[in-house]
Amino acid sequence: MNCYKNVYILGTSHISRDSVSQVENFILNQKPDIVAIELDKKRFYALVQEQKKTSFKNMLHLGIKALLISLIGAYVEKKLGKIVGVSPGSEMKRAIELVKKNKLKLSLIDQDIDITLKKLSKAITIIVIFRFFGDIVKAVVFRKKDIKLFDIRKVPSKKIIDNILIKIKERYPTIYATLIEERNEVMARNLYKLMNNYKDKKIFAVVGAGHESEIINIIKRTES
Repeated sequence: MNCYKNVYILGTSHISRDSVSQVENFILNQKPDIVAIELDKKRFYALVQEQKKTSFKNMLHLGIKALLISLIGAYVEKKLGKIVGVSPGSEMKRAIELVKKNKLKLSLIDQDIDITLKKLSKAITIIVIFRFFGDIVKAVVFRKKDIKLFDIRKVPSKKIIDNILIKIKERYPTIYATLIEERNEVMARNLYKLMNNYKDKKIFAVVGAGHESEIINIIKRTES
């Protein structure tokens, strides 16, 4: 976990029991005033209502590539969730439940999913597709020895996360910019506003582990 002034940022794995426990422990023991989560309105309602994230009909206007990305991502996340026995997004859902139970303020800080998917669709070119399948065949990015370095039931260490992000940035810079960098900026900006609007309140942010460190760095740079 990272903290800066009145904001505490917890990096989680969306299919980790440890992450659910960490969220519970912080909210119940540290008693924050505001809980900010890595969701936008569409993903929030999809999660709490246990619906599919986006219907096929609603996704068509984003493009075929965006549709495939969403379906593949949801499928992989669901399969991994079954392996570890945790539904994807359980730590976010638990945070929402505790916010409601303890009458706390909830803030959705992520970029609109439609914006992210539209940009991602443009970022995935033919070259990127061929490179991706080439990497799968050659095992360049995610070698077996790398996979064995961490247990998917737990949140990977900062070193492992940093190594994975470096590899993604090197091999897929446009994908990295869309999924990581731009969303870091959006979430950091939204958290910075919360920090300044509620200076006397304790803010607890729950984000994916790959976003945690850079969000804090952006907030510090913004303030300085």
